Amino acid sequence: MILETIGIFLIIIGLLILFTTAFLSRLNNNFPKKTRKELTNFCILIPARDESKVIEDLLISIKNQTKKVHMEDVYIIVESKEDPTVKIAQNYGATIFIRKRLDLKRKGYALDECIKELEEKKKYYDAYFIFDADNILDKNFLAEMEKSYQQGYDIATGYRNLKNGNDSIISACSGITFAFLNSNGNETKSKQSRNVTLSGTGLYINGDLIKKWKSFPFHSLTEDYELTLYSIEHNLTSVYNKNAIFYDEQPIKYKNTINQRTRWIKGYFSTRKEYIPRFHKLSKNNPNIGSLINEISGMKPYIIMIIGALLYILNQVITICKVHDLADPLTKLCFTKIILIIMLAYILFAFMTAYIILKDKDKINMSYYMQIKAILFSPLFFATYVPCALKAFFKKDIKWEKVEHTRKWKQ
Repeated sequence: MILETIGIFLIIIGLLILFTTAFLSRLNNNFPKKTRKELTNFCILIPARDESKVIEDLLISIKNQTKKVHMEDVYIIVESKEDPTVKIAQNYGATIFIRKRLDLKRKGYALDECIKELEEKKKYYDAYFIFDADNILDKNFLAEMEKSYQQGYDIATGYRNLKNGNDSIISACSGITFAFLNSNGNETKSKQSRNVTLSGTGLYINGDLIKKWKSFPFHSLTEDYELTLYSIEHNLTSVYNKNAIFYDEQPIKYKNTINQRTRWIKGYFSTRKEYIPRFHKLSKNNPNIGSLINEISGMKPYIIMIIGALLYILNQVITICKVHDLADPLTKLCFTKIILIIMLAYILFAFMTAYIILKDKDKINMSYYMQIKAILFSPLFFATYVPCALKAFFKKDIKWEKVEHTRKWKQ
């Protein structure tokens, strides 16, 4: 009974934190202070080690942009001149950058090395776009992002769509994760002038920032989340541009998505360990107070509620073991409680998935049949974040692992 009471109490506490955070986050006042002129001087950075199977589709989509791109300002970052990616990129007039510090494996280091060489050459741009090699850009992507740049935003991220949403239920649900992040989270944050959560690709960074850093100083397992926290701490303005659409390849196999999400979770907590203590020391009159409150809260209310639900279920299991009689009314009551709380969680996540799919129905690259499957399967997919979190917590050395991209673009 004690565990059940504690479980219910934790669920209520988690909900209170969640609603309080949502209310206080509205206090933000961090819109851009000035506008900019037309964006004419920009570059594109693409880490592309061994990405010969997908790089051509991205380069074609770059050349087909409604906003003109100078292909010599497209930098393909590789680790060897023998990489087949090099020849393909050269055929499209892109500039090849070959890394030297191959002992530094993460994406952040690849970007850092390239930007430092541009700094040495005194070559600067007004905006630096970052893409993954497996991305495909909608023809109006850069034109739409230019609008965010002209509005004065330091950082902007686009709408991350599914490149292979119909390949498997895993890729479909993985893509739904980013739909949650953008259409549910980032859209609200943008309206309230809060800093958006960046997801590693399909974004630009204002050139003044790169010139100030003289590098790309974000090298954690999740360099995108590190940049997100940095932008909050330093009152940078960021926005989600839902009209700037790009497509991204998602893992097809369960093992790959487990490894990927374990790395994300590990990076999430290690980065927070560095930044959040500093957030507590920032001024209460900070124009970014809503972003600070939102990020200090982070995943805490969800974790508290999950622990509460698990304790509630554990109490029922212990009671069943003590009674040791399946015909006993108390046993039946405990089974009913377990089923009800699991069904409640399942229906909640299924409803949230259906809401996102309906909201993005004109954009999301997924068949009707796969949408139905995603609604039914997504609660199970989200439940697997629990073992991912446990793996991230107990495994000390989690390294960046390359995910092979092979999906050709067909639309």
